[in-house]
Amino acid sequence: MHVKDLFDLSGKTAIVTGGGRGLGKQIAEALAESGANVVVCSRKEEACRDVSEQLKRQGTEAMGLKCDVQHADDIQHVVDATVERFGRIDILVNNSGATWGAPVEEMPLEAWQKVFNVNVTGTFLMSQAAGKVMLEQGSGKIINIASVAGLKGSNPKYMNTIGYNSSKGAVITFTKDLAVKWGPKGIHVNAIAPGFFPTKMSKGLLEQGSDAILEGTPLRKFGSEDDLKGAAVFLSSAASDYMTGDVLVVDGGTHAM
Repeated sequence: MHVKDLFDLSGKTAIVTGGGRGLGKQIAEALAESGANVVVCSRKEEACRDVSEQLKRQGTEAMGLKCDVQHADDIQHVVDATVERFGRIDILVNNSGATWGAPVEEMPLEAWQKVFNVNVTGTFLMSQAAGKVMLEQGSGKIINIASVAGLKGSNPKYMNTIGYNSSKGAVITFTKDLAVKWGPKGIHVNAIAPGFFPTKMSKGLLEQGSDAILEGTPLRKFGSEDDLKGAAVFLSSAASDYMTGDVLVVDGGTHAM
């Protein structure tokens, strides 16, 4: 196979949760640019519809749907609508996420539970529902969006987010275990651990700790609007057919410090 063909997603169908903005939108654009049909979903249906219309104007088939990944009924609706429209699910990107900043001793239980419900339980429920389709097909690629925060502790001066860090660590372990369970059945499960990207979720964090974060980033810059595209396409495509259970870190080198 020619190397360019290894990255071609023509004829594939992808679901991207949290695809209406930020990293999810960037990933949705990347998959569409590589030829995939793309379904973007999140709690903000209007934002997802806007992204889907943008992708359609660029020449791909797309849908924007409402989905709160905390609710199994919402998830099943997205899976059913995707199969009804495109006939299959080849790629699932679990990107929907939540965070909460507070010192450990002041972290409300409700906040901890919300972060885990979105980041961990949502990833499980979406993988389970889309995975049933993939298992019938005998193939599929699941990409879980973890975080460099799930690999180590964070300085509380700018990132006092024990729930978020812990949940992303759980996503990494979930990725590895699901890869073992479903690898023999033709399903690849990998994760991307982004570093610091300017998004709505990270705005306050970067405003408060940008100097310290950059000092701890060997490349001395934040992630750009294009820096996750290659990683997402790689893990979605035939180029990664001998990879599963891995975590691809895209963080400017912060994990090496």
